[in-house]
Amino acid sequence: MSVPQSIIIVGGGAFGLSTALSISERHPKSKVTLIEASSVIPNPHGSSVDMSRIIRADYAHAPYARLAVQALDLWRTDDWGGGGRYMQNGLLSVFREDGSSGHQFARKSFETLKAMKGSQVEFLSSKEDVLRVAPTFGKAMEIDAGYINWGAGWADAEAGVRYAKERIEKEGKVTLLSGTVKQLIYDHNDQNTTEECRRVTGVMLSDQSVLHADLTVLATGAWTPKLVDLQGIVRATGQILLYIQISPEEQERLSHQPTIFNWTNGFFIIPPRNNLLKVARHGHGYLNPTTIPTIGGNGERMQVSLPEIGLTVPLRSQEACRAALRELLPDLAERPFTNTRICWYTDTPSGDFIITYHPRHPGLFLATGGSGHGYKFLPVIGDKIVDAIEGSLEAEYRELWKWPAGVEDFGGDGSRFGEKDVNLMQELANDKRNNRKVL
Repeated sequence: MSVPQSIIIVGGGAFGLSTALSISERHPKSKVTLIEASSVIPNPHGSSVDMSRIIRADYAHAPYARLAVQALDLWRTDDWGGGGRYMQNGLLSVFREDGSSGHQFARKSFETLKAMKGSQVEFLSSKEDVLRVAPTFGKAMEIDAGYINWGAGWADAEAGVRYAKERIEKEGKVTLLSGTVKQLIYDHNDQNTTEECRRVTGVMLSDQSVLHADLTVLATGAWTPKLVDLQGIVRATGQILLYIQISPEEQERLSHQPTIFNWTNGFFIIPPRNNLLKVARHGHGYLNPTTIPTIGGNGERMQVSLPEIGLTVPLRSQEACRAALRELLPDLAERPFTNTRICWYTDTPSGDFIITYHPRHPGLFLATGGSGHGYKFLPVIGDKIVDAIEGSLEAEYRELWKWPAGVEDFGGDGSRFGEKDVNLMQELANDKRNNRKVL
């Protein structure tokens, strides 16, 4: 299958930029237009933009681990990680030997990684061994064991996105446009297809301008359900990020420690930057049920979870974060948060990406479902997406990233924590109703 002559990519995050870069390098004769809703790239509200993201090959599922190893090689040796965009401090995973899903995921990740990168991975069979590797973290941790992956690191996420955009601009083969896509454009002249199976021929922007292309790629992350009916296989979940101001001395002390991920509760801490420490949780996240018109404009309405920008983290999650800090960094546990943020993941039931043609709409391709672990693949995911567009994607990835057969429970890959299906707006309303102050 050949790559179309004209392609629209909607979304200037990790998946969209990486795809545009790959097409421009592999198929320079194709006309590629990338449309980003924000007036700037990196989009300050995008999930790909933050002070840091973990870059690791720690996966229970070998195909992701292998692909992450390829990405890590580029983060380390290519310009992707240059200019301070990638730092290799290691990743320390700690857990209770309790048989929980987190414990099982961590154990399986260790086994998978050990088979691939044995010299970089060390099992830590006791709490004492954990503290030997990372003495800065608190002795109050309620853990039994862990492992350290010295081959992992973290990236300045915003800088990585900016670098991808600059590479695209330098090559000059992709047209970058700023604008909000209002809806997809369908071919209504084909009388041989039903409304549910129309070919997508382009997009309409919020200013009513229309762009046509042979192929439209939606790399729109958590906003994707607003543009196409995904039949419940993707939903936006709000994840918590909290920030603490630290002193230069604390910055120096913590910056040389590995990233720590606590598999008993899902909280993790990445080494700080610029005297700012981020604490986050890899959880099931909050939902934001939103009623919107059904795709196609038949007058009916449907409910999907969509992002809401500018909200603070509910107090209950702030308190959970403080409890985690009392174990990990007790000297910082009561310090005020300088800022909190809701970061919107694009979750699928299994935690697998969706990188495939739409099953009913020719001319439409989906590159979404990052599920909170897509950023690390920025240097390589574009090539996989282009492989899928060409029809040459390896069978194991084609099977992983295909359109799901049906909606399952959003359990993910076993790496998530906390309650499921919590309504963000209701949680914030309860805080306001009870006059509960932001900490």
